[in-house]
Amino acid sequence: MKTIWKRELKGYFYSPVGYVFLGVFLTVSSVLFYMEILRQRSGDLPQFIGEMSYLWMLLSPVLTMRLLAEEKQKKTDQLLLTSPVSLPGIVIGKYLAAVTVLALAAALTGLFVLVVAIYGTVFPAELAVNYLGFVLQGCAFTAMDLFLSGCAGTPMVAAVLAFGANMLLWVMDLLVNAVQAGWAAEALRFISLYQRNEAFLMGQLSFAGILYDLSFAAVFLVLTIAHLEQRRVR
Repeated sequence: MKTIWKRELKGYFYSPVGYVFLGVFLTVSSVLFYMEILRQRSGDLPQFIGEMSYLWMLLSPVLTMRLLAEEKQKKTDQLLLTSPVSLPGIVIGKYLAAVTVLALAAALTGLFVLVVAIYGTVFPAELAVNYLGFVLQGCAFTAMDLFLSGCAGTPMVAAVLAFGANMLLWVMDLLVNAVQAGWAAEALRFISLYQRNEAFLMGQLSFAGILYDLSFAAVFLVLTIAHLEQRRVR
């Protein structure tokens, strides 16, 4: 698993993928920081982090599109599947590489926090909870998009599938207040990654939210392993 993690992590920065992801993430988050904080002379970091969370929906497909789909496209998937590394080790290694780049992107936004701290007031405990929800949400999106990468035949198809699935989750979140049936709204609210993140943005350490995000990621990692297992036995 460690070998896979190192290989994939190096792959992000031996190719343009890692730099494109970090560059776009920081560019868009800088624009959001200007609009939400600097222009309004506000210190509302939770609001800013909440706005940044939508970047996972847009950019996590960039992190995952090549992880498994590229192996299939280059016909190296069978070599990988028959390697001494276990399937869980392969999947988790690739996932942790993507999460490492994701965490690096989140850490770099600490520069924005530093600006607010210089000119205003920052509450460390509240900020830590905000970022915990922010990163966990990104991890959940990454796990789902990794599964879709394993189902796709090429990185481009993987990116389209992942973006579509991410958008579907966002649309489902918008439907929470639109549906008439109470049970339907509750069901949508239960599975919404965005609704689960609300407690973190309010500075509340939600153990239910932590469990949900981790369970969401674990389910898709297990599905990815099962999918690869099916391909191995064919």
